[in-house]
Amino acid sequence: MADKTEGRPGIRRQDGVGYDLSLTYRLGVMFSAFWNSDVRGKVLFLATVLIVVILATAYGQVILNEWNAPFYDSLERRDLGEFFHQLEIFAMIAGTLLLLNVLQAWLNQMTALYMREGLSRDLVDQWLKRKRALRLASSGLIGVNPDQRLHEDSRNLAESTTGLVLGLLQATILLVSFIGVLWELSSGFIFHISGHSFSIPGYMVWAAMFYAASASVLSQVVGRKLVKLNADRFSKEAELRFTLMHANENMPAITVARGEENERRRINTDISSVLRVVKRLAMANTNLTWVSAGYGWLVIVIPIIVAAPAYFSGGLTLGQLMMSVGAFNQVNTALRWYVANFGPIAEWRATLMRVTDFRQALVDMEEDYDLKDSIAYEATAPDTLTLKDIVIVAKIGEEIDECGGFRLRETDVVIKAGEKIMINGDHSVNRKLLFQAMAGLWPCGSGTMGLPPIDDMLFVPQVAYVPGGSLREALAFPESPDAYGKAAVEAALEKAGLHSLIARLDTRARWDKLLDSDEQKAIGFARLLLVRPRWIVFDEVLEGMEPEWQETMAKLLTTMPEAGMIYIGRSEAYLEALHPRVLHLQALPSKSEEPQQQQQVAQTGVSAGTGTAAVPTPAL
Repeated sequence: MADKTEGRPGIRRQDGVGYDLSLTYRLGVMFSAFWNSDVRGKVLFLATVLIVVILATAYGQVILNEWNAPFYDSLERRDLGEFFHQLEIFAMIAGTLLLLNVLQAWLNQMTALYMREGLSRDLVDQWLKRKRALRLASSGLIGVNPDQRLHEDSRNLAESTTGLVLGLLQATILLVSFIGVLWELSSGFIFHISGHSFSIPGYMVWAAMFYAASASVLSQVVGRKLVKLNADRFSKEAELRFTLMHANENMPAITVARGEENERRRINTDISSVLRVVKRLAMANTNLTWVSAGYGWLVIVIPIIVAAPAYFSGGLTLGQLMMSVGAFNQVNTALRWYVANFGPIAEWRATLMRVTDFRQALVDMEEDYDLKDSIAYEATAPDTLTLKDIVIVAKIGEEIDECGGFRLRETDVVIKAGEKIMINGDHSVNRKLLFQAMAGLWPCGSGTMGLPPIDDMLFVPQVAYVPGGSLREALAFPESPDAYGKAAVEAALEKAGLHSLIARLDTRARWDKLLDSDEQKAIGFARLLLVRPRWIVFDEVLEGMEPEWQETMAKLLTTMPEAGMIYIGRSEAYLEALHPRVLHLQALPSKSEEPQQQQQVAQTGVSAGTGTAAVPTPAL
C-alpha cells in the first residue's frame, strides 16, 4: 500500500505501527467522524442540558460558599437559634445540589454511551468497506488485533473523552464563578508589619494560582512518560489477548501435536512483555502520586495559612475566614484540574493515537494497489469469461521479471456459460493467488481478465466461513435469513448430505465449532443450490475432504449444468464427475534460473514461453 500523506500533517511511521500525526489533526479526524454520525443530534442535546446543569451546580456552590459566613459566625457568637436556621438553609441548598449531581451523573453516562455508539459504528463502517479489512490485515502491525481497537479502544476513547471534556468544562465554570468571589474577599485583607498597614489586590487569587501552577509544572515533569507508556501497554495487552484467543481457537491441533509446552512459552513471553510495561507504568504513576497526593494533603491547611495573617490581625471574622478558605479551594480545584487528570489525559491521548491511526489506515486502503504491473479487468457479456496472457506476481510491488510468480500456459482462453473448467499445474504454484485475482483481491501481475457481471459470480474459498447465529443464517449468508423458502433450504441440505441438520435450522450455536471442516464446506455447497449463480469459481474446495464427501459434493455439482464452473485445484472427484476442460499454470523462472532455461531451450527446442513441449503435459 502506498502512503497517502499529501494533505495531512503526518506520515506513516517506519515501524508500521501508526502515523506521525499532530494532536490537532487527530482531534479533527474524530470530530469529523462524530459530526457525520447518526448520534450527533442526541449528543448535542445532552451536551446542552449538561451545560445548563453544570451552570446551575456552579451557582449552587457559590450560594453554599456564601452560607459559610453566617453559619460559622453563629458558631462564633454561640447563637443557637441562628445556628438551626442556617442548618435549614443548608438542607435546601445541599438537597438541590444533590439532585443536580445525580442528574449530571446520568447525563454523563448517556453522553458517553452515544459517543461510543457513534465512534464504534464509524470504525466498523470504515473497517468493513469493500476489501479494506482484508488489505489492512496484510499491512503490518497496524492491522493486528482490529477487535481490540474496535471494541476496547473505542469504548475507552468515548468514555474518557466525555469525562475529560465535561470535567474541563465544569472546572472552567467553577473558576469563573469563584475567582471573582475570592478576589473580592482578598480586598479586605489588611496586613500589619512593623507598624505599617497594606493590602495586596487579589492576594488569595494569586496564591491559589501559584499553588496550582507549581503543582501543574511538577506533574508535567514527573509524568511526561505516561503517554508513551500507556500506548505501549495497550499494544502489549492487545497482543497477549490475541495470543490467548488464537491458542484457544486452535487447541485441538495444539493438543494433538503435544504443543502445550510451546504455547505456554509463547504466552508467557507475551505476559512478560505486558508485565514489563505495566511495571514501568506503575513506577511512573507512583512518582506522579508523590505530587498529586502531596499537593492534595497540603491544600487542607494552605488556604488557612494564606488567610491567617488577615484573620489574626482582626481583619476577618471566623465566618469570613471559612468563606475565603472555601473559595480558595474551589479556585484551586479548578486550576488543578489538569494536574488531577494528568494520568487520565495521558491514557486518553494514547487511546486517541491508537484509534486515529487505525481509522487513518482504513481510510488509506484505496481500491487499487500502487503496482508496477497489474492485471487489467474488463466487463464481458454475461455468458462469457475470458483470460488473456495471464501472469500472476507473487509479491506486491515486484516486477514480473524479478519474481517467482506464475502464468496461465494457455494464453487466450474463452469460457462460455455452462462450461466446466479445471485449472491446475505445477506444485510450486500458489494457485490461491489466481483465485484471489479472479475475485479482484490480488491484481498483481499482467494480462487481461474479462469477467461477467459480479452479481452473476459466486466465489467458494478453500476454507469455509460459517458465521455465528442460526444455521439458516449461515446458509443464507450474506443475504438475510428469510431470503430463501423453507422447502428450498431443506432440499439443499438434503442434497449436500446434511439431512441431520434440517431439524436444527433455527438453532443458534457456534456452528464453526460444532461442525467438522467437511460439514462446513458442505454448507457452502448447499448454498450453491439456493443461489444458483451463473458462474462459480472454486479454490481447491474438494481437496482434503473425505472421499464420500467429495463424491457427494461432485454429484451435487452435476445437478447444475447451466452454471459455468472454474475449479482451481487438482481434485480427482471433480475431474471424474464433470469431465472439465483442463488449463495449466506454470511457474515463472527467476532471474537466476533464466540462463539454465535458455540453455535447455537451445538443446531441446522447448520454450516455456510458448507452452509447447515434446512430451504432453499430464492432466493432473
